[in-house]
Amino acid sequence: MNSADRPFRCSDAAEGRGDLGVATAAPAGRWFLVEVPGPWGPDAVLESPLDLDVARALVLVADEAGARLTLIRRPGRSPETALRHWAVADSDPGQEAITWGTYGRDEELLDVPVDPHRDPSPEPAYLVCTHGRHDQCCAIRGRPVATALAALRPGQVWECSHVGGDRFAANVVVLPHGLYYGRVTPAGAVDLVSSYEAGCVLPDLLRGRSAFPDAAQAAQHFARAELGDLRIDALEPLTVRPSGPAGSWEVELARDSGPVVVRVQAVMAPELEQLTCRAPRPGRQRTYQLVSLEST
Repeated sequence: MNSADRPFRCSDAAEGRGDLGVATAAPAGRWFLVEVPGPWGPDAVLESPLDLDVARALVLVADEAGARLTLIRRPGRSPETALRHWAVADSDPGQEAITWGTYGRDEELLDVPVDPHRDPSPEPAYLVCTHGRHDQCCAIRGRPVATALAALRPGQVWECSHVGGDRFAANVVVLPHGLYYGRVTPAGAVDLVSSYEAGCVLPDLLRGRSAFPDAAQAAQHFARAELGDLRIDALEPLTVRPSGPAGSWEVELARDSGPVVVRVQAVMAPELEQLTCRAPRPGRQRTYQLVSLEST
């Protein structure tokens, strides 16, 4: 098959263009995970084996709680069980926690307390987007990564529905911190797990942290590159405010020796590109540039 006959893959196109994943973590300070063995349709929650009335109610529950509703399932083919899992996670700094429970009937999900601080689990959860009906790249690249991670940390790894940034597949979200990683490979699974368990990030793969707005994610990226501080909890955003021309932001980050002020500028790519496999029309990428970085 020559290149003209190959199906379009947004992840291949993004790699060819050199798309940057920095500051592309989708916003989510809280997560509501529900185990639903596949199949999932393009709209995973409303096109799944869940009772449709329950699914619609869960969408409202999650919205009211400010949580991202995400379906999960075990990697590979898992046998049906009488009880399935749910979890609620908080990704806000200082509040990081994940609580698990089980349910038998779909209706029981409506009684789940969307509060992650009740008997939180000491173990992290690794979510790998494999939502192929939403974007084929997620399934093609995500499933081998889910298998590799599950071999390293059995019981802590889940395939999940769409988390955003299909073109950066394979995408992995580490909870409770809400760390988004893109272009993860099976071979890179070891480094991802070891860095997280050591309390550090992998800067080359990190897309950002879901609890922070994109401008703060960009500021953290540039500060880490300049200061070499890769600790997950380091450089927490203190303030994020517009500054100067449109798309300019001033972000103050906490540091042991005194705050760091980072100014970044959002830039829209001049060319339209097809950014996902299923995109109905081309779009423009947004990236961030470093304007200045100063210690106060």
